[in-house]
Amino acid sequence: MSNNNVLISGLGVISAAGRDLSETLESFSTGRRNAGPVTLFETSLPYPVFEVRDLPEEFYPEHQRTAALALCAVNEALQDARLGEDLSALRVGVCMGTTVACQLNDLDFYTSYRESGAASMGPVDRYLKGNIAEFISQRYRLNGPALTVVNACSSGTDAIGIAMSWLKSGLCDIAVAGGADELNRVPLSGFGSLGIVSRDPCAPFDRDRKGLNLGEGAGVLVLEKADSAARRGISSGMRVLGYGSASDAYHLTAPKPDGAGLETSIEKALSDAGIAPDKIGFVNAHGTATHDNDAVEGKVLAKMFGPDIKILSTKGVTGHTLGAAGGIEAVFSAAALREGWIPASAGFENQDENIPIVPVRERTEIRGESALSTSLAFGGNNSALVFGRGRKT
Repeated sequence: MSNNNVLISGLGVISAAGRDLSETLESFSTGRRNAGPVTLFETSLPYPVFEVRDLPEEFYPEHQRTAALALCAVNEALQDARLGEDLSALRVGVCMGTTVACQLNDLDFYTSYRESGAASMGPVDRYLKGNIAEFISQRYRLNGPALTVVNACSSGTDAIGIAMSWLKSGLCDIAVAGGADELNRVPLSGFGSLGIVSRDPCAPFDRDRKGLNLGEGAGVLVLEKADSAARRGISSGMRVLGYGSASDAYHLTAPKPDGAGLETSIEKALSDAGIAPDKIGFVNAHGTATHDNDAVEGKVLAKMFGPDIKILSTKGVTGHTLGAAGGIEAVFSAAALREGWIPASAGFENQDENIPIVPVRERTEIRGESALSTSLAFGGNNSALVFGRGRKT
């Protein structure tokens, strides 16, 4: 099966930018940035975060926030794809990326045990039920493969790439794929200890960038074979065309200075899609607003696509959502192609003379029919996805 037959039949997203795709696009269009202090847990750390406000109660299973975020995005994507809540009659798989995945909810256990020598098994039980792919599979009675990818900040992108391979190999006809992660004290403290979190709203690719802001959310695509969509009477002009991944194996947390792994992952994605670099209309960059990431990524993108390529980072509106980032940004990339515009890269004001590329500063019309989304992760992981639009099938 050619990649051109991997259709995107549904989109779903939730983040600080909005509780669905419509709210998100409005936030992008108006430049609204919903950053603020942490309210989900007690902390003395002074960093602004991008929390999801007013998460609907009906999506909260057993107090597991990552699963609730995932469920909210999955529900929207399935509705967009005109699929119901019982999918047992169809061959549907689910592949979800995450890092936190509710598996840090056992902090209550450790705290109680340290203070009293005893603890409830409730947090441990929640930990064991923290596999979000299994949760979604059971919730919607899916009978295809279920896999949770934990590959740091490329997890959501890798999950979509894996789901593509399932469709191409015939393991299923439809796949629910993306990423979800909740805001949690452990990554907030961990990134803070690395000295890469900003006390101000983040400014990706800006000369004066001071670091990232953490966020939370979920982004989900419903991927489908063309013949499956045709049987259901579904038409879609959106496709996921290619996927590539490569590892630097350079450093636990820093990208390789020459960006070799990122470049290789992009080359693989373009080759998988069967398109040349000049066919890419815009790049939804990883763009964390950390010094090393933006410098490396900016140089690689300029080298591969030229200094005039339209790029942006959406993390100025969502924060860095870790394992969810690739899924959320995949939804944004596909939606931007469909809508024909990308928003200003929030937070960017001053060009860094060491980065030979400038993000868009205002809402920008898109005329190309393909887009690239990139993810750079701890451990040297680099992943990329190519999306396309065309006639509906």
